[in-house]
Amino acid sequence: MSSDIVIRVSNLSKRYIIGHQAGRGDGLRHVLQEAVSAPFRALRASLSRKLKSQVETDVSGINPTDINLNSTSLNLNSATSTLAEREEFWALRDVSFEINRGEVVGIIGRNGAGKSTLLKILSRITEPTSGRIEIDGRVASLLEVGTGFHPELTGRENIFLNGAILGMSRAEVRRKFDEIVDFSGVEQFLDTPVKRYSSGMYVRLAFAVAAHLEPEILIVDEVLAVGDAEFQKKCIGKMQDVSKGGRTVLFVSHNMGTVTTLCNRAICLVQGAVISDGLAHEVAGTFLRGMTISNSTMHCDLRQMKHRSGSGEALIAEASIYARAGKTELPMPRMGDTLGVRFLVENKSRIPGAEFRFSVAIKTVNGQQLVHVTNEDDGFQFSDFSSQWIQVELPSLQIYPGDYVLSLWVGSARYKEYDYVKECLRFEVSAAQKSPRAFKTDSTQGLFLHASRWQLINI
Repeated sequence: MSSDIVIRVSNLSKRYIIGHQAGRGDGLRHVLQEAVSAPFRALRASLSRKLKSQVETDVSGINPTDINLNSTSLNLNSATSTLAEREEFWALRDVSFEINRGEVVGIIGRNGAGKSTLLKILSRITEPTSGRIEIDGRVASLLEVGTGFHPELTGRENIFLNGAILGMSRAEVRRKFDEIVDFSGVEQFLDTPVKRYSSGMYVRLAFAVAAHLEPEILIVDEVLAVGDAEFQKKCIGKMQDVSKGGRTVLFVSHNMGTVTTLCNRAICLVQGAVISDGLAHEVAGTFLRGMTISNSTMHCDLRQMKHRSGSGEALIAEASIYARAGKTELPMPRMGDTLGVRFLVENKSRIPGAEFRFSVAIKTVNGQQLVHVTNEDDGFQFSDFSSQWIQVELPSLQIYPGDYVLSLWVGSARYKEYDYVKECLRFEVSAAQKSPRAFKTDSTQGLFLHASRWQLINI
């Protein structure tokens, strides 16, 4: 393996057997269960085959017209139906990539895409079904709350235990001990058994250990979501420091803003296969565009949309986007035009109109929020209604050309959520035709084009 390559994955696949007859597991308990139950399964299968053969022999001479089908209670397949219920699930399929020393790589994809399975294999927690992995360097993993911790031991003892698991000497752990404790913020509870820690305290200490013991490769699943915003910011900063020191970071996250900020490269998995591998902002943008309903979602019926949350007391049933320049409606918004949003709200529980609060949010396809407006911003209240179209306009839109997603929220003035449809509409902003910079204006130069005044001053 080249000196610059620290991870090489070749045709990696992982298969699980699901259903009533589970296949070989990954742990000792599963192996013992299989060994003990195998003779009984073989005997049951043998008896089932004999029973089926005997029944087929006994019925071979019977005239079918003599059988009352309505009273027949014998099911020839019942004895073997359980045995036949066996399904294969491929969490990963022929995954191949190489990661160089010092790269910070984001692993993205929907839930169930195979991200965590990939990290578990790279961390040697589970074995692949087929394929080959080459890793050059010591690996530290943080895949779930409390990974590598013993619940009966104190935080202090677990720091040394985890360090030993990572291959560190006691002297090395002692040298980094104060930094680890300071970063984790759990000094007050250092001599308390970690089984009494909250999930946030677990994560703080576990990440502090993994990041400060100087592994060549740091693997982090989205366990950091358990921590608060301040701690997440510290973690991102620490991972950036780790990468600057020439070490490699693999990071799984559903937050595309974090991925594009932290990572210089991203790998996107769909149903266990790599579909995109490249610059983080490009891969994340492609992924988020695929998450939206379609490339032409200027109008959508949202009644059947499953990716939503809320009590359901009110429902956002339809939504559309339009653009307007003066009195002319346009098929696509341009910089400087008015952006309009219309959405149909169905009041399922006859909630008084004055109780409603509506909001519209616009993000980049990389997950960075640009705009969040509510009806309260304009001091506007709605009268009672059972089903009503709501309209909001954003005059003189000054966001740079590119792709954007829009989310809609309806709730009470006390912030009770009735319905939240995330990223339900996608739209594209084009450059203003009269702009002298139209030919070179894009989102790489910023997010908003702000008005400016220039003059020459003689001093």
